[in-house]
Amino acid sequence: MRGIALAMLGPLLWGISGTIAQFLFEDIHVSSHWLVSVRMLVSGILLVIYGMVGNHKAEMAVWHDGKDALKLIFFSFIGMAASQYTYFMAIEAGNVATATILQFLSPAIIIIYLALWTRRFPRRIDVLSVIMALLGTILLVTHGRLTTLTMPLGGFLWGLATAVSSTLYTLLPRYLLKKYGSIPIVGWSMLIGGISFSLYYQIWDHMPPFSWTTYGSIGFVVIFGTMFAYLFFLQSLRFIQPTTASVLGSFEPLSATFLSIVFLGVSFGLPDTIGAILILGTVGVQAWAAYTTNPTSEK
Repeated sequence: MRGIALAMLGPLLWGISGTIAQFLFEDIHVSSHWLVSVRMLVSGILLVIYGMVGNHKAEMAVWHDGKDALKLIFFSFIGMAASQYTYFMAIEAGNVATATILQFLSPAIIIIYLALWTRRFPRRIDVLSVIMALLGTILLVTHGRLTTLTMPLGGFLWGLATAVSSTLYTLLPRYLLKKYGSIPIVGWSMLIGGISFSLYYQIWDHMPPFSWTTYGSIGFVVIFGTMFAYLFFLQSLRFIQPTTASVLGSFEPLSATFLSIVFLGVSFGLPDTIGAILILGTVGVQAWAAYTTNPTSEK
């Protein structure tokens, strides 16, 4: 029960922070570049400090191997920073609901990539997942009218970029995570990405005007929507299997969609809802396939 609660709470905080980010973009006119930079920088600092306090040697271990350090730096830009940047750009260009749902095309992209890489035709369950993802995407972006794109083109393209970057975020660090653990890799990659973005964008020259609402919202995105969300979700893996955690990760788009409808006036019709269910259903299908292949692992 502890693992399930943590695996639900992490994505729930991600969904809430995405909704708050859309509010900051639309109502406060905070730049997505600035928010991504600050989010990664502050969260990276806090996660690295957390790791140092918990186990200093484990936190620094990755820097004692030159090849692994280079892999970490590469992942920081291509995986961590790219996934953060494309996600917030998708929210800014479209809305948080569609951005978060399109992000869940990642499993289908991984299936296609692995089929091409291994030169093996995917399993029937994988083909079903890809078909569900494609049909869901078509319904989501056309509202069921196949000749019309009913969401901003920029939001759609950035949403696809989010799915691709999420795929890279999932595939690239597997070796590093297995060798060094999640806290050091996530913390250092956020810090590296945050420093780089901050220096390039020069966040000190683009500070939003002070108000308690603005900086309270930014604080929630950085502290709860990033640092605690990652910690909760990663800690859940101590108690439950990754397949279970991946299904519970669907709480992110569900919470983001619900909040954006209630508080931001985003409308979802029947075709959009069916499309979202099909896309999110790919996670459940894959988790079910993994469980039935090795059911004792869940016990």
